Amino acid sequence: MAEVVFDNVSKTFPGDVRAVDRVSLHIRDREFLVLVGPSGCGKTTSLRMIAGLEEPTAGTIRIGDRVVNDVAPKDRDIAMVFQNYALYPHMTVYKNLAFGLMMRRRHGGWGNPLFALLAPGRYRLARQERQEIEHRVRETATMLGLDGLLSRRPRALSGGERQRVALGRAIVREPKAFLFDEPLSNLDAKLRVEMRAELKQLHRRIQTTTVYVTHDQEEAMTLGDRVVVMKDGMIHQCGSPFEVYERPVNRFVAGFMGMPPMNFLDGRIVRRDDRLVFEDGVCRLSISPAHSHRLAGLVDEPIVLGIRPEVLRLASDAPPDSSLRVTVRVVEPLGDRMDVHGETAQGHTIVCRTDARTDIREDESIDLQVDMNRVHFFECQDPGRNLSLPVTGS
Repeated sequence: MAEVVFDNVSKTFPGDVRAVDRVSLHIRDREFLVLVGPSGCGKTTSLRMIAGLEEPTAGTIRIGDRVVNDVAPKDRDIAMVFQNYALYPHMTVYKNLAFGLMMRRRHGGWGNPLFALLAPGRYRLARQERQEIEHRVRETATMLGLDGLLSRRPRALSGGERQRVALGRAIVREPKAFLFDEPLSNLDAKLRVEMRAELKQLHRRIQTTTVYVTHDQEEAMTLGDRVVVMKDGMIHQCGSPFEVYERPVNRFVAGFMGMPPMNFLDGRIVRRDDRLVFEDGVCRLSISPAHSHRLAGLVDEPIVLGIRPEVLRLASDAPPDSSLRVTVRVVEPLGDRMDVHGETAQGHTIVCRTDARTDIREDESIDLQVDMNRVHFFECQDPGRNLSLPVTGS
């Protein structure tokens, strides 16, 4: 087990395509860290640079106490689980699990019984090594529920079983770090949820440094000790799942983390009597005291209001200065809850998550009360800094 450190790492491909741009990141020993972001954000390239499958253009990567920029992948003592599992189709589950260990045997050439007469000492060491490999393979198979599948070949396995074999092949090596490249993306929804839970339990049991790449923010939120949100090769935010969701540093992070995504309204801040109000031309929302002192210097400036779907509540008696009137366009039932897609008079799309038993019909007008203590205010310019957060160093 070891920490993994990126120190100002960049990766540029031919054509001046910068996939990773001056990334500095400290992945702690035994931590489960998730890299998440849209396609092309640089997360897989970062993972491949840890594995040694891509060479950084600039900066240094350290695993434990060793800089590994010029270290071959086989000498980095890491294990990688790929999106397509990469199992050997002609080998049984047992041989797939044991293959990496067999290739690293120190006494592999002395396993033939004939050498018991010619070199009994080395033969004995080779036999002990084989016994240790068998012990580790069967222990890992038991851990992953593969005991009854060791004689099968990959084509006779289900998707979930193949995924377990791919995980087992990494676990059996007992590496310094695990690298996962979207390993659940080929599974169906139900199996993906089950495997997520198994991965989390597995990490608690074996406590090995893990770097996990995904584009699915639900996976990122449920699995990671910390979540790194990337875009255009850069890290936009790194923090706990709760911190990234509740205190996004900019509009990109706020819109990417969360399903349904955060609602955004363009408007400006104006002063009415002794209070600040957000206006978008039609609606007026009174800004809470919790936000007012940070926004006092932005009166008459354009601003973006961010509202999570869950902080909206259907309320016909809501005060006018804390509610939005929308026309319902689409209702999406989701079991015990539903997502209501509406449109304001200014043409802004608003999504509200509410109880499925609520009687709402398409094309009707409804009032949604906004919890103004839980909203966010962002700059209009990209990347849209979150103005609701305390200024760093203040």
